[in-house]
Amino acid sequence: MAYSTTGNLFSKSPEPHKADASSPLAERMRPRSLAEFVGQSHLVGEGRILRRLIDGAGNLPSLILWGAPGTGKTTLAGLLAERAEARFVALSAVFSGVKDLRAAITEARHERQFGKRTILFIDEIHRFNKGQQDALLHAVEDGTVTLIGATTENPSFEVTGALLSRCRVLVLNPLTPDEVKTILEHALADSERGLAPLQPEISDSVLERVASSAAGDARVALAALEAAAESTVPCETGARLITDETMIEALGRARYAYDKGGEEHYNLASALIKSLRNSDVDAALYWLARLIEGGADPIFIARRLCILASEDIGLADPQAMVQAAAAADIVQLIGLPEGLFPLSQATIYLARAPKSNAVKSAYHAAQADASETAREPVPLHLRNAVTPLMKHAGYGEGYRYVHNDPKAKDEMECLPESLRGRKYFDEE
Repeated sequence: MAYSTTGNLFSKSPEPHKADASSPLAERMRPRSLAEFVGQSHLVGEGRILRRLIDGAGNLPSLILWGAPGTGKTTLAGLLAERAEARFVALSAVFSGVKDLRAAITEARHERQFGKRTILFIDEIHRFNKGQQDALLHAVEDGTVTLIGATTENPSFEVTGALLSRCRVLVLNPLTPDEVKTILEHALADSERGLAPLQPEISDSVLERVASSAAGDARVALAALEAAAESTVPCETGARLITDETMIEALGRARYAYDKGGEEHYNLASALIKSLRNSDVDAALYWLARLIEGGADPIFIARRLCILASEDIGLADPQAMVQAAAAADIVQLIGLPEGLFPLSQATIYLARAPKSNAVKSAYHAAQADASETAREPVPLHLRNAVTPLMKHAGYGEGYRYVHNDPKAKDEMECLPESLRGRKYFDEE
């Protein structure tokens, strides 16, 4: 099903950001101009690509906006359409099919005869199958429509190569806690579209916790703030005091209780690692879930699993590092929520794997000697004689090439004289 913000389908140039009083706060607070937009400075900062396009300093190409939910993809599409003075037709890939695409393209072709451009915005374009994406190709290529697709998934895998080659991909970053806090402050102060008429009162520390707990998604933060404000009973003066407990109810205890920059973040990570080290599969999965459901960065978790795979398992099971590295690569590729499965798989594997800290112990033993003997010269036979002078000084003399001289493995010493016979790695 297609939708636009005008009264009849595909007709006039709409106002993409207009929302009535009954709309959710996130919709009402959608930026109406670039001056109100927060975040994505690498795209909308002075001299950056979207700033130039919105300021009219270039022709608008077809774009794929790739980023996490709540980072401003739909808003930027609307701002681009308004600046271009083009018709803005929006489709949701969840509800639309080829019939809707063809209807939009037919109308765009008709309007083009009268000099009107059409920007076709497709939300969640990754949900379109190959046939639906192919239906767009000719219209995009000949300029009948300027496509702006929004996706939370890697377009390299979810958008066909043919369509991708006709578009420019722009990556939107998750909003920082400071950026989310700024958006919340605007909503609290806005008397026309925001929460100011409800007279909410919220401490700076609670606001920071909400911003941090939203995991870079402004929509999540605004929805929680709106729910908290509306559910709070006004006091005698009409003010509504929003507390920690109010926010826990609105945002969810797991998400709100988790402080990515605070002590609890490291406590949970420590509990996960120690459970893995202790080969406790169930406890490890529990602490993994606490981290994920609390909003921890999945890459942070993957890094910890990679460290443990070598530090606490190592050569006792060399596949442990392979499992951890694969999970890290997959999470980087697909993100959450799907990324929780490779993280869970790696967690289970690492918990069940035999444990050994021999690699760690070996390095620390070698490190101690390296620190104590930092001025110990490299034995002459291990040095490369890259000049005649170095060869004359004895560099490389006595070196035995093990491929031609198998006995060299046991007979040629490779440690400095003072450390002859030292053993660091215990193979048992």
